[in-house]
Amino acid sequence: MTNLFLSLFLILLMNSELPSDASQIINESLKQGQEPSVLVFSKTAGFRHDSIEAGIDAVKQLGSGHGFSVTATEDSDYFTPENLGRYAVVIFMNTTGTLFDEDQRAAFKQFIQNGGGFVGVHSATDTEYDWPWYGGLVGAYFANHPNNPNVRNAELIVTDRSHLSTLDLPEPWIRDDEWYNFGTISDAIQVVVKLDTDSYEGSDHPGNHPASWFQEYDGGRAFYTAMGHTSETFSEPVFLKHLLGGIHYAMGRE
Repeated sequence: MTNLFLSLFLILLMNSELPSDASQIINESLKQGQEPSVLVFSKTAGFRHDSIEAGIDAVKQLGSGHGFSVTATEDSDYFTPENLGRYAVVIFMNTTGTLFDEDQRAAFKQFIQNGGGFVGVHSATDTEYDWPWYGGLVGAYFANHPNNPNVRNAELIVTDRSHLSTLDLPEPWIRDDEWYNFGTISDAIQVVVKLDTDSYEGSDHPGNHPASWFQEYDGGRAFYTAMGHTSETFSEPVFLKHLLGGIHYAMGRE
């Protein structure tokens, strides 16, 4: 009798007007018996952002509220096929520099090719410059940013309101950050947010300055946002909604 009531409850729950991500969480839980897992990787071999801890804490809070578990590490030795196989998404949280040996690179590449998801935050584009495959995954490489001050107020333009990362974002979206200029930008990326380059000084991409994008890449899904330099970024509700949508996209949620 208990099983009957439980079955009826689940049927009613799944057919009720829940938010789409909630119904997907239920479906995934029924199929897998557990919530999906996300790995936050924050190793740095160059500049280290003070905002890393705030970023990790923010992702953990998003996970607790939206149906995924979160593990954080700075240990590149953790990148083995067995370990990465436990996760749906790997987030590079303000990583910098050359981080991996060849075996670790191979494990991460295999993870993506097996359908894994990638999310890059801010200086994820300041990472692994001598690994072309990674450059294709993240979609661009950092070149420079304005200085004096490096953090500037700018207006963002949403270019694709159908993506999970842009649902309900304000228009205009005005905020402070360190706005990266890029030396190389992949033609394959799908831009969802760009900078209004008339709203601040220092852009090397006048009129067409991408700030967040996504793509399917080598069997997996990738989302990147250039935002995330400051600790305050990770307490902004609008940015957190944007980041959560990117995580959901990389996870394969619709």
